[in-house]
Amino acid sequence: MSEASHDLGADLELIRAAALAAGELALAERDAGLKIWSKSGGSPVTSADVAVDRLLRDALLGARPDHGWLSEETADTPDRLSSRRLIVVDPIDGTVAYMKGKPWWCIPIAIVEDGQPVAAVIHAPALSETFTAIRGGGAFLNGRPISASDTADLDDASVLADARLMEGPHWPEPWPAMRYEKRNAIAYRMALVAAGAFDAAIALTPKWDWDVCAGALIVEEAGGRVSDHHGGAWRFNQADPRQSSLVCSAPALHPLIVRRTAPIPLAPR
Repeated sequence: MSEASHDLGADLELIRAAALAAGELALAERDAGLKIWSKSGGSPVTSADVAVDRLLRDALLGARPDHGWLSEETADTPDRLSSRRLIVVDPIDGTVAYMKGKPWWCIPIAIVEDGQPVAAVIHAPALSETFTAIRGGGAFLNGRPISASDTADLDDASVLADARLMEGPHWPEPWPAMRYEKRNAIAYRMALVAAGAFDAAIALTPKWDWDVCAGALIVEEAGGRVSDHHGGAWRFNQADPRQSSLVCSAPALHPLIVRRTAPIPLAPR
């Protein structure tokens, strides 16, 4: 085993163990009773989000003190931009589902090196599902290899997207009939595409890096493709920690989706 692959294995074990511990804490916090308030934009945040963020920050930066840090629940600073390696976390992705006792929430963690994720985990505690990947090492669910679907036709494809958006009149090229479902957490949607449970996930609005960074590596290592809806590649640890939009899909579907979405302008960030 090369030194690089050994390091990535250690990175993965570190973030996997942290995600499992964070999941246990999140479940315990909810059982004990949550304090809930709203952020400036109106989205909810709970005492568990803050507690999990603290646990992850202590565990991960304690082990990798030279890494930068980007988390939904930690105030962002430009210090991370000077770090070659960055830890990206969302303490609880899918907070609304978490608050309501639904299972569609998760804890995504990624390590980014030179702008690209190299180790990633998405842990869904209520479902006992842990998705993992390292760059060049494949993708796994609970230790078993996973792969994106081999679907090559959009007709009857299973898609995680807003049906009202997809079936609206604004598309230059109409979509064929597809099967739509919803999942609260963006990272979990991406993990489901990586596992072949769904053929694609589509969103035309900007997405925060902490929601999509881990999923980007897991999908790509599972053979799927990820980009913005113009087909543009993602790069992480930028001054603005967002991606313009999300097209995450089985490999054969990606060009078919981008052909239809490319005429829609990218949303301003």
